[in-house]
Amino acid sequence: MEKQFEIRTYGFNELAQLYFPNVSKESATKMFKIWINASSTLINSLERVGWKKNAKKLTPKQVKELVGHFDPP
Repeated sequence: MEKQFEIRTYGFNELAQLYFPNVSKESATKMFKIWINASSTLINSLERVGWKKNAKKLTPKQVKELVGHFDPP
């Protein structure tokens, strides 16, 4: 049985690694940033809920925006 993804506060690197589990933490972070920066709509949505470009932590509202855009990891 698959565990449901939990919307909560995540470290940016932590969430990146959930989306890219088979690469290093550094690579996962870079790839996740590329995904985010590819969508101005997503960036605007994230900024509306308080996201800053170099944030180390993602609030539940920010995580909800990301998961809504990319689907759960």
